[in-house]
Amino acid sequence: MQLLNVIYRTLFFYFFILISYRVMGKREIAQLGVIDLIISILIAELVAISIENSKDPMYYTVIPIVILTILEIILAFISVKSRKFKSTMDGKPTILICNGKLNYKELITQRYTIDDLLLGLRQQGIKSIEEVEYAFLEPNGKLSVFKYNIFKRKSEYPMPIILDGEIQYDTLNTIHRDINWVNKELLKLNLTYDKVFYAFCKKNKIYLIKK
Repeated sequence: MQLLNVIYRTLFFYFFILISYRVMGKREIAQLGVIDLIISILIAELVAISIENSKDPMYYTVIPIVILTILEIILAFISVKSRKFKSTMDGKPTILICNGKLNYKELITQRYTIDDLLLGLRQQGIKSIEEVEYAFLEPNGKLSVFKYNIFKRKSEYPMPIILDGEIQYDTLNTIHRDINWVNKELLKLNLTYDKVFYAFCKKNKIYLIKK
């Protein structure tokens, strides 16, 4: 009977967790942020304990999982509404290579060694840093790499200046611009930054999408 109980609990929690993750959204399956990872670990631990302690009522595990699922949905909703909250919880992309030059300051800040960088490049079939024009460390820990073109001419990466009405000061520092320049460019279009949904700079010109 105990064996059947363990099999029943295993099958039940398999489908229960499957439904819970579908409720949280497909994003959770494709990519785990910090919050998602913590909740996934907690759910896995709760299920493991419940299967092991087969004498305990199942609702001891079901109720905490339901609470975690609701919490994840609430936090995901807040993340969509507030970029500041999302950036605080999940972090921002970090530029490690810009115009072929290593950003040593960010390497130190992110505790990302040259060996880590070379490993990430090799995994993408890149032999040397010299082949890379831009490299970004994404919030999920993955390395996004943009190689030089065939003639190795410098190109300008369209880095975001405004996201959902919020100025991206890190980008401005990278392109050696300030808030006054942004306001001046937006004034030409009779706009303020809080009216802009998305804007990026390319060849000293701002391209944008209004809210």
